[in-house]
Amino acid sequence: MDIHSTNKELTILKKIAHAADELQMPCYLIGGFVRDKIIGRVTKDADVVCLGDGIELAHKVAEHFKPKPYVAYFKNFGTAQIKIPHFLSDKDAASIPHNADENEEEIKTFEIEFVGARKESYLRHSRKPKVEPGTLEDDQKRRDFTINALAISLNKNDFGKMIDPFNGLKDIEHKIIQTPLDPSETFSDDPLRMMRAIRFATQLHFKIASHTFEAIKQNAERIKIVSQERITDELNKIINSDKPSIGFDLLSKSGLLQIIFPQMMALHGAEYVDGVGHKDNFYHTLQVLDNVAAKSNDIWLRWAAVLHDIAKPATKKFDHEHGWTFHGHEVVGAKMVPKIFAKLKLPLTDKMRFVQKMVELHLRPISLTKENITDSAIRRLLFDAGNDIDALMTLCEADITSKNKIKVKRYLKNFEIVRQRMQQVEESDRMRNWQPPITGEIIMEKFGIPPSKNVGIIKDAIREAILDGIIPNTYEAAYNFMLQKAAELHLEPVK
Repeated sequence: MDIHSTNKELTILKKIAHAADELQMPCYLIGGFVRDKIIGRVTKDADVVCLGDGIELAHKVAEHFKPKPYVAYFKNFGTAQIKIPHFLSDKDAASIPHNADENEEEIKTFEIEFVGARKESYLRHSRKPKVEPGTLEDDQKRRDFTINALAISLNKNDFGKMIDPFNGLKDIEHKIIQTPLDPSETFSDDPLRMMRAIRFATQLHFKIASHTFEAIKQNAERIKIVSQERITDELNKIINSDKPSIGFDLLSKSGLLQIIFPQMMALHGAEYVDGVGHKDNFYHTLQVLDNVAAKSNDIWLRWAAVLHDIAKPATKKFDHEHGWTFHGHEVVGAKMVPKIFAKLKLPLTDKMRFVQKMVELHLRPISLTKENITDSAIRRLLFDAGNDIDALMTLCEADITSKNKIKVKRYLKNFEIVRQRMQQVEESDRMRNWQPPITGEIIMEKFGIPPSKNVGIIKDAIREAILDGIIPNTYEAAYNFMLQKAAELHLEPVK
């Protein structure tokens, strides 16, 4: 075999080969597994195409494992899947970009998908093809890119033989992404392949062939027939790569970004008035995203980097005294986050609220580097950020993209001072995820009042007094302050 398989993988492949031989059914490894093995990239799944019934082959292969894995099959599509648990080592699993919601067991599982060889034809209005049985050659022709059309025989007579009708090996060697057939037809048939081309270019650091990229530009509008879930899945894979800026730059230049994410495209360009300009917020955002990606695998922190300046176009103003300003872009941006998440079909859960918090707070640590830092300001930042303070500081440090090395060094030194002060205040005041010691229930019981505006006024006053350092963070101090504030509101304690 002309690829470097581990002993575990080779054992699995031989089980598949043995099962196929029992059924007298020719079968082949094809696609991403073959590509990644040649590149030297760890992979957690493999596709097997057979000249026959893929579901039947999957059931036969499952019989060769102990314990026998469950066979998930989809009769309408003629596909089946088995999962081999505890397959990948911790080290290998850690090297694979994965969905943010996958658990550790899923990440270490090896998935094998079986399908019969087929040929496809498409209708103009849909990316769902008309499918009929075909040869291996037919199946390779329908693949998206030459590097994904490589096949390896699992048959007894030529086990391990590489079948490469479109010079995919040469394209891997030269780091080129191009389609097996006419790219315009390939992308028109299944427009998601345009996103996949850009995703592979980003993940693998390959170049998209010029005629292939031109076809993407010509067919960009066709992306509108693809479901939002599929588009967002590709976006997430781009964001999860080690240098996401590659993908977003290609999305922008191809015309796809304007269609799938116009709010981000609106960041493009620098405007000048009286010779005074501002930085291109699109490329600044890409630099921040790359900076975060270099420090964190958290996809939601990476999304925060994507969206941290998303409201700058809406808040941009010019005045002759201060030049270009973007006042309040962090507040407006935070309000935009739920709508963007809803449009992109991203989870409207604590993940969204985390991104929203990061966008809203991303200027706060920077502002603390420009003034004498008071304990009150530090308390408020710790209170508002809670356990996400470290993620916020990572985003803020990534937001320093100046080409002036002295300026960057000064900012980072100031951030270190902020971190030290936060540690000091946290040790003394315990402000992360802090709740004031006096609750609404205590106030209502003490003064015999129902839920009302006065309850909120007293609660807010206690919180602000503690954050401002007017009273210590103790129950006794807060209780006495409550009595004082209630008296101002003409409330009498219940006797």
